[in-house]
Amino acid sequence: MSGPCSYDRPRRIRRGAALTLFLAGVLATGAATGTWSDRAEGAAERTAPDRTAFGAHTPESATADRAAVERAAAEAIADGKSGSQAAADVVSRSGDRWSTIYTPGEFEDFQEQLDGAYVGVGLWVRQVAGGRTEVSRVRPGGPAARAGIAVGDRLRAVDGLTTWGRPVTETVARLRGDARGRAAGAGTPVELDLQRGARHWTTTLHRTRLRTLNVVTDRPAGAHGPTRVKIAAFAKGTGDAARRAVRRASPHGGLLLDLRGNTGGLVTEAVATASAFLDGGLVATYDVRGSQRALYAERGGNTHLPLVVLVDGGTMSAAELLAGALQDRGRAVVVGSPTFGKGSVQMPSELPDGSVAELTVGHYRTPSGRTVDGAGITPDLVVEDHAEKRARTVLSGLGTGA
Repeated sequence: MSGPCSYDRPRRIRRGAALTLFLAGVLATGAATGTWSDRAEGAAERTAPDRTAFGAHTPESATADRAAVERAAAEAIADGKSGSQAAADVVSRSGDRWSTIYTPGEFEDFQEQLDGAYVGVGLWVRQVAGGRTEVSRVRPGGPAARAGIAVGDRLRAVDGLTTWGRPVTETVARLRGDARGRAAGAGTPVELDLQRGARHWTTTLHRTRLRTLNVVTDRPAGAHGPTRVKIAAFAKGTGDAARRAVRRASPHGGLLLDLRGNTGGLVTEAVATASAFLDGGLVATYDVRGSQRALYAERGGNTHLPLVVLVDGGTMSAAELLAGALQDRGRAVVVGSPTFGKGSVQMPSELPDGSVAELTVGHYRTPSGRTVDGAGITPDLVVEDHAEKRARTVLSGLGTGA
């Protein structure tokens, strides 16, 4: 069985060379406001469309036709026009909100992000009422933090270009120096126009190479208490980090796997994370243009450590695949609120001008055959408020892993 491949930052993209489960459009126009709307320069993730705006999406929803996309790009190039823009127009008209078009520089940069590295200043931004853009998070120790930029500061302009009314993704591209399709290198300057209350100032930061912090492990109750593992997204190395956390976890405290707000990422890393808790066996099935395939866990995972998985409406894609697998296999109790329901599969292919079309090719299902797309994962214990507290209570009742 030929399974999904990790991205390895290739200089050139072979057609069908990689399979990923993503949420929609990190570089698409627009961004939803609310819980998942903030964007980091190094966020290997996509904007979650507002389900109420689009209506509940159903399995086998609209998909962009690959032949039509490629034909539109080729014809536009022959006419001296932008192939990537023509391809994007076809995708937009198709109603497929999970497919997207990248310039060569954007896609190579996205590969880097999935490898866990990016060049930037360490800022997350979001769009708020009135079209304003503000800082939602600041990476400790990054250029922005050292310059004294704080959460809530208004970002008025980047390199003299206003952010007002502009898509968040465009602002992020400017922060990275990626507005022309290729990210700027470490050490390059970027000028930010900021406001905090009545104070207005301009500062110049220098971009640096940063690592994404996708896995955070701690023990809030002490050495013999439960281990909490928060996974924000599945980038390269996430599965190895999960295995290390399992090895270090106290068998008496169990493990709380927090996938709330996890926006997906590399499906290979989600399967590797599942392997930390399973001794082989099925993780998911998926179809690619009608061809049925399967994903299996590696043998040797810890099947005795008590495990509770926390999810919410921001748990998407590869994170839903993981939660569904652990639930169906009886390996974990899932606690929280129903997940988003993004179970479509995208594959990238290179267009004639070097841009990349990442188009929907199929859908995946949990080991018991449940469809995730449009349905999501329903927790074993549905909890809207104080979910983590309830999850700890459940975990304490699961016994020990001895």
